[in-house]
Amino acid sequence: MSTHAARNYAIVTSAYWGFTLTDGALRMLVLLHFYRLGYSPFALAFLFLLYEAAGVVANLLGGWLATRFGISRMLMVGLVTQIVGFLLLSALSPEWTAAMSVAWVVMAQGVCGVAKDLTKTASKSAIKITAGQASGQLFKWVAWFTGSKNAMKGVGFFLGGLLLDQVGFQGSLWIMAGLLALILVGVVFSLPPMMGKSKASKSAKELFAKNRGINLLAAARVVLFGARDVWFVVGVPVFLYASGWTFTMVGGFLAAWTIGYGFVQAMAPSLVRRSEDGLSNEVPAARHWSAILAFVTVVLCGLVWLDVSHLEWVVVAGLGVFGFAFAVNSSVHSYLILAYAGSEKAAEDVGFYYAANALGRFIGTLLSGLLYQWGGLLYALIGSALMLITCWLVTLALPLQRPSGETT
Repeated sequence: MSTHAARNYAIVTSAYWGFTLTDGALRMLVLLHFYRLGYSPFALAFLFLLYEAAGVVANLLGGWLATRFGISRMLMVGLVTQIVGFLLLSALSPEWTAAMSVAWVVMAQGVCGVAKDLTKTASKSAIKITAGQASGQLFKWVAWFTGSKNAMKGVGFFLGGLLLDQVGFQGSLWIMAGLLALILVGVVFSLPPMMGKSKASKSAKELFAKNRGINLLAAARVVLFGARDVWFVVGVPVFLYASGWTFTMVGGFLAAWTIGYGFVQAMAPSLVRRSEDGLSNEVPAARHWSAILAFVTVVLCGLVWLDVSHLEWVVVAGLGVFGFAFAVNSSVHSYLILAYAGSEKAAEDVGFYYAANALGRFIGTLLSGLLYQWGGLLYALIGSALMLITCWLVTLALPLQRPSGETT
């Protein structure tokens, strides 16, 4: 293994840990602060819509820009953009009207959404570049990177609730902006600025015309993450609070779920047998775990429909099983996108894939508020089950060979 590659991998992972910590805290800050102010489930979901929608464009452009100007530079741009988003949110005044407050938060959340996906695309692309210098490490490095950053997001959920209680909405945002400024300085002085620079696509047609494996995996990613966020963003938090849980308990569950989900993602290479070609075992694993996840969600729908006793604890247990299967699915997908991606334009391929990821989150976020308002948690879970069945059907068509002769 190249010491230089391992060093760059460690720097990128550490920077993204810090970013994800503040991003998770931001979600809890906004959700709990505005729920406390009396916003409806749909209004809460609406606050996150531009955040998710901005990610679709940010991922596509971020991948293209990272290929043209270098991954390190785009990582820096993502960090700066997040700092700007935090400062905009901190300017929110309690004297403003409700409409003006919502518009301001949606706009600032859009800035943060751009920041998140610029940073994610740059970071994941850096893993492709550095793992290419460390033979056989791609699956392990991707799994550890993805799992650890999601565990960090869970810590961020808890941190957001804690900061909101201790220093308030505005003070929390200032603290997080300061943390990101320190991380930015570290990235500027640690990573080669031109890392990952290559010849970028010259047309939109070339940017969107990916190989069959990437196109199908992107479609599966849309419904996979839509299936999670349709209950995660609004449905379960509001359901648990309405069942008598406190904000601390709700935030604690979401944090524990996300941390556990991250640890399972990091364990995925030990749960999925590797193949020499990098696809012949991994693609069937994606199909297998997608089927398990869909089955778990259908069973959970039935239990909620029957209104079994101690329903909130049944839901918590069921979502724990959901989280395990979802984590393995997500980790295998995160590996497969880099396995299918070409080395020359890895950042563009990753950006296209995570644009699909962002589109799924956008759809899930929108449906989370609408379905919960229409039919409670049951409708949200039914929506999740239908999307997961679609995900499984799409994975059945994933190719077992990459178009080029690259190895992982």
